[in-house]
Amino acid sequence: MLGMDAPIDDLDGRIIALFLAEPKIGVLEASRRLHVARATVQSRLDRLTERGIITSWAPRIEPAALGYPVTAFLTLEVRQGEGRAPVAEDLAAIPEVLEACTITGSGDLWCRVVARSNADLQRVLDAVVTASGVVRVATVIALQTELPPRIGPLVAAAESDTGSSGD
Repeated sequence: MLGMDAPIDDLDGRIIALFLAEPKIGVLEASRRLHVARATVQSRLDRLTERGIITSWAPRIEPAALGYPVTAFLTLEVRQGEGRAPVAEDLAAIPEVLEACTITGSGDLWCRVVARSNADLQRVLDAVVTASGVVRVATVIALQTELPPRIGPLVAAAESDTGSSGD
């Protein structure tokens, strides 16, 4: 890993993979399946959480099941000199804005939003445009999810990095 300590080892990777596959498994059952002590699994989970590798135990919610089947990606241009913090604060007040990231390229911020319909998306866009400092919004509507958000393959890649010490 180019001089860096590996972020996870084989056991960490197996623990994460198991909890990704079966989030409600529990520490005792995980220890049985992984053939390690319960305290080992718990201490590894605690350490992974402290290091910021595991950031949440919250359930994943499907917006479409809540009545928000339309997903759109917005590229926002922000008035220069005012910063992104006021924009982010205003965006956080819009429930349909699920995510916002600073980006490089032709825009300044990228947002993932949801709406109840294409017509409702206009209401969401109107709310975004009124955020302080937003100059312009370009919108792309998602037609179908080809690859849902995932982390398992990244965990496996990080785990395999531990074995490649340049031998």
